[in-house]
Parts: sequence; structure tokens; C-alpha cells
Amino acid sequence: MIVMTPQATQAEIEAVRERLETTGVHVVVMPGELTTAIGAIGDPEGVAELGLEGMHGVDRVVPISRPYKLASSELSHHEPTVVEIDGRRVGGGDTFCLIAGPCTVESREQTLTVARAVRAGGASMLRGGAFKPRTSPFVFKGLGVPGLEILSEARAETGLPVVSELLDAQYADVMHQHADVLQIGARNMQNYALLEVAGKLGKPVLLKRGLSSSLDELLQAADYILKEGNEQVMLCERGIRTFETATRFTLDLGAVPWLKLHTHLPVIVDPSHAAGDRRLVEPLSRAAAAVGADGLLVEVHQDPEHAICDGPQALEASGFATFAADVAAHARLAGKRLA
Repeated sequence: MIVMTPQATQAEIEAVRERLETTGVHVVVMPGELTTAIGAIGDPEGVAELGLEGMHGVDRVVPISRPYKLASSELSHHEPTVVEIDGRRVGGGDTFCLIAGPCTVESREQTLTVARAVRAGGASMLRGGAFKPRTSPFVFKGLGVPGLEILSEARAETGLPVVSELLDAQYADVMHQHADVLQIGARNMQNYALLEVAGKLGKPVLLKRGLSSSLDELLQAADYILKEGNEQVMLCERGIRTFETATRFTLDLGAVPWLKLHTHLPVIVDPSHAAGDRRLVEPLSRAAAAVGADGLLVEVHQDPEHAICDGPQALEASGFATFAADVAAHARLAGKRLA
């Protein structure tokens, strides 16, 4: 990271940027209130050999050792990133976002019923899967494009922005048309080609942590999206595989404050996939709010017992308002209010 002096001119900043680009590194110029910082991501030895300290306007050159660069709070000289989706704020420290809806779009009636319930209960966005990655190839894998059209209808009626999973680059254009936020699922966290496609689409991206991925790996995956010029990235802790089998996955709540220390990106928690049991979703949600998460991603169904996918972990739509009120109370402990 090259820190310019407060008196550095635009021409001096541009001269440093051009010199850095001769080495083939990725360059990010970050203007601040008092000074400008220039991030150089790539070959550190090549940058060191440039002798940038002797250039006009350069204050100092600061090596950054972390493997993730763009997602790092060290590289960012800005306030924590705030992602705005149709007037809804995610991140920034004072708001708490509830993203709720069915795991899978099963039908128009089911989706609209759930959308109305979560909207009335205080959700700020609607989640819904049209393309579903399933462990077995013989189970329901989503309605596909018709499912996205149903989600668009639900958005038109309720005003809730739509969060849906981008599963394959071939569906990028139709996802761009119907979804307000592109979710990258846990199984695709290290599908680097797909991450680059998501970054280029320019839509906000909700990036889920892989089932067995470290936090460093999560942030390096985020860098793939950020390097395409898309700064609207949200991280999602959704539970990881451990030796414990009592729950579907182990929800790593310690990841939330750790990420808050080391990245400027908003952090969302998905307790539904971690728990695998709706009785555990509310206490895990309260805990996530209390440790400083910026929001929750939860599954809701009007009749979970007959849901096609993940019914045991889905909250009942009739009780969502009570759930939201309880979580909001715990979010206030961390100084946040429902978005």
C-alpha cells in the first residue's frame, strides 16, 4: 500500500499508478479525506524494486502481508462498506438486515404467501432459490427460470428486493434480470470463474463461506469479486463441517467478530443451514445479532412439514413476526436497528 502525502497532486498520484502498472500488479486508488492510498496487489518484490519512496507525493510504502488484499480492513482507508439494495442498507454498524424466504421456490402461491408474511414481519429482503445445488442428482433442483419469474412477481407485490443463488455462469443474464442480490453458495465459494462472472455483473453479491473453508479462504474468494470492480460484497457465515454431528453444521459465531476486525465488508449469518432444526434457528439468530452480525439469512415456509426442500430447518411463516421482534431486541444490544 502506497500512502501519499496530504499535499500530493492528482498528477503525482497518477504517476505512481502508472509506474505500478508497469509491473503488472492490480492497482486500486483509494482517495481519503486527508490523503490518498494506492493499493498494489501482486508481486511485492517487483513493487519494492520500483523505489516508490523517492517519487514526488509519496509518504510511505506499507507492506501488507495478508493473503487477501481488497477485502482487508488494512487496505481500505474508508469506513466499513455499506451495501445498498433498493434503499436497504447492509453494513455500516447501525443497521440489521433480515433476509427471509423459502429455501426453494415451489409454486407461485407458496412464494407469494411467504413473501407477504416476511414483509409484514419486518424482513427487508426476500430470499428464494430458483436453481438449487443438491447433493443427490435425483432430487428437486428448483424451477429454474420460472422460479425467478415468480420471485420477480413477489418483489413487485411486496417491494422486497430478491436474493437468489447464481449457480452457473450460463444463467448470468437471466439472474441479472430477476435478482437484486446474487448469492454464491457454499459449494461454489471457490468456483473462481463463477466469482469473476458475479463480480462483472455489477449486482450486490452475498458470498457464503464454504463447508470446510477457512476465513482466509473466504476473504480471498471475496477478492475475486472485488477485483472486478464490484465493491458490493457481503460475507455469509453458514456453518462449517466439524467432528460434531448434533447439528447439521457447526455455526462459527467467532467468525463474526473476527471478520469485523479484519475486513471492511458486511457480515451476514445463516443459522438455518447451520442448525438444520428450526428449534435452534431462533437462539442462534439471537446470538448472531448479539455478537455484531449485520444481518441474518433465514428460511421461512408457510407449511414446513410439507416443504420440498429443507423443511425441518424452515421457520413457520405464521411466527416470523415474533421471531423478528426477538432478534431485533438482541441486535439493539450491539447498537443496531432493523433495516
